Amino acid sequence: MNRRTRTLVVVGVAVLLASVAAFGVLQVLQNRPVIVQELAERHLVVAAVEIKAGALLTPDMVRLAAWPADAVVPGSFGTIEEVVNRGAIDSLLPNEPVTESKLAALGSGAGLPPLIPPGMRAMGVRVNDVIGVAGWAVQGTRVDVIVTVSPGGNRETTSRIVINNVQVLSVGPNLDQTAAREGQNIAASVVTLLVTPRDGEKLALAMNQGQIALALRNPLDVEDVETQGIRMSGLMGEPDPPPVRVGAGRPRMVTPVAPAPPPPYTVETIKGNKREDVIIKREGDSIK
Repeated sequence: MNRRTRTLVVVGVAVLLASVAAFGVLQVLQNRPVIVQELAERHLVVAAVEIKAGALLTPDMVRLAAWPADAVVPGSFGTIEEVVNRGAIDSLLPNEPVTESKLAALGSGAGLPPLIPPGMRAMGVRVNDVIGVAGWAVQGTRVDVIVTVSPGGNRETTSRIVINNVQVLSVGPNLDQTAAREGQNIAASVVTLLVTPRDGEKLALAMNQGQIALALRNPLDVEDVETQGIRMSGLMGEPDPPPVRVGAGRPRMVTPVAPAPPPPYTVETIKGNKREDVIIKREGDSIK
């Protein structure tokens, strides 16, 4: 047997052994029992379509979707009847679970009122491109309210921040937060602010007595700012006038009160059983 024949024999044996091994592994895999592990599921109510803030939920706007039982969404619902006829206080995207935090209380209706938390008030402010920060004061942003008052007479025009960190509730009749999420600006003539009753009084007085402007804040900047305001004289670099005392009139001559004389210098003398204080010098006297 020559060298070439031996090589062919070795290759043939190797191919045969490999075929036998592969066939054996295939038989083992085919005869192995199939293990089926069922995935525990529950059903959650999710949005079937895009739901805008302020909308009243109807059965065709939501659906039930299978959800892993080990990934429970807090505040979720298991039946459609629990969410029907409730207003949405935040936008919902398709297939997003409907949660209690995004729905108004049952019976509170839809639109703007359900978006107002207890103890707060919604007030509309007429704005233009300047007051509305070029349309960047959109729903969900926070602003400071600045009022400029021109009282007339001898009093100067003054500007001051009167309300800090106010949330923009809506822009015009639009309650959708899509523009805020996508970084878009909205041109509108009215901006609705979410204020406390006390701040609502300030805002009403500011709109009636002067001109207001909105200053846009960074959403992470929540600290209140207390300022003294700015007058026209301060704007032009002049020092502030001295405060005027209430009731100040013509100057009056006031007679200074003479200081009390200092006590005299005394020496205690003892004569027998008698004690006596003897004055030896008064202020301005010479010692004798």
